Amino acid sequence: MYFASDNWAGAHPAIAQRLTEVSTGFSAPYGASALDRKIEQRFNELFEREVAVYFVSTGTAANSLALAAVNRPGGVSFCHREAHMLEDECGAPEFFTHGARLAPVDGVNGKINPHKLKAEIERFPPDFVHAGQPMAISITQATEIGTLYQPDEISAIAKIAQAYQLPLHMDGARIANALVALELTPAEMTWKLGVDIVSFGATKNGCWCAEALVFMNPELAKDLPFIRKRAAQLLSKSRFIAGQFDAYLHDELWLDLARHANAMAARLQTGIVNSSQARLAWQAEVNEVFAILDKAHADRLQEKGAVFYQWNPPRAKPGLLAEHQVLLRLVTSFATETEQVDSFVELLR
Repeated sequence: MYFASDNWAGAHPAIAQRLTEVSTGFSAPYGASALDRKIEQRFNELFEREVAVYFVSTGTAANSLALAAVNRPGGVSFCHREAHMLEDECGAPEFFTHGARLAPVDGVNGKINPHKLKAEIERFPPDFVHAGQPMAISITQATEIGTLYQPDEISAIAKIAQAYQLPLHMDGARIANALVALELTPAEMTWKLGVDIVSFGATKNGCWCAEALVFMNPELAKDLPFIRKRAAQLLSKSRFIAGQFDAYLHDELWLDLARHANAMAARLQTGIVNSSQARLAWQAEVNEVFAILDKAHADRLQEKGAVFYQWNPPRAKPGLLAEHQVLLRLVTSFATETEQVDSFVELLR
């Protein structure tokens, strides 16, 4: 019963098989192979326009290099107060931008509040050199608490970004889960709403180690080849990332895997709702479920073999827990089986 993270899951067999296939013979390195070019074209098709695609090894690298590509002296990027890049990337965005800062913005349900975003940007007037200058806005889709920005919410933030001439970045570590939940295409959820840069995650959804940084306007990424090289993210045998994406994006495998993970989360949520021992903290919309229960009961679940993380309550939800209660994050994946979910629900009873 593994619900700690979708990072705990292995690689899908089709992706593992493709890795084996591309491991033989000789191929041009550093993104110059025919397979690399094929996948770059595949991303053009996915996003329905010419994009610039750069493979990296981790989501942290994708997020950090996205900001480094648009860095400005004294730069300030705006993200949700509990965004992954702010709380869980060990200062990497600041490091790779050589000191640009992340400014937290509040908002309920893990999403930036547009009015608070605008107020936060206004704290940096153009003629006040001491404060620094805004350089980017970043949203997370799906959010860190399993919720989703609806299209109109993305559009509202994009309009603010455009008004202040700031690029809008989307951390898409679980982008496939968001797409299938919203029933949108990659184009409909990104550039058609005003998103400029996407961290396109695949590792959490069945790949071994495959992330892509996608720029909707290639001109915005003119320095990225050098930035990526300097950050030690230009992989010599890039065919091994391209090969994963080749299988991942074939016949919509990536979307099918995300649908399964979301379906397992929905099944898990139903079990929690019907349990007298736990309750949902809020309605999850993708593959992350958050439940509240007594700490003693959570300890017993772990003793019985359930693997999960206890989670800090969002700052926007004060008083969510009683003194004896804990918040659990339960994450499903492409590899989660119904038997695992049902066994966990049975233990709750």
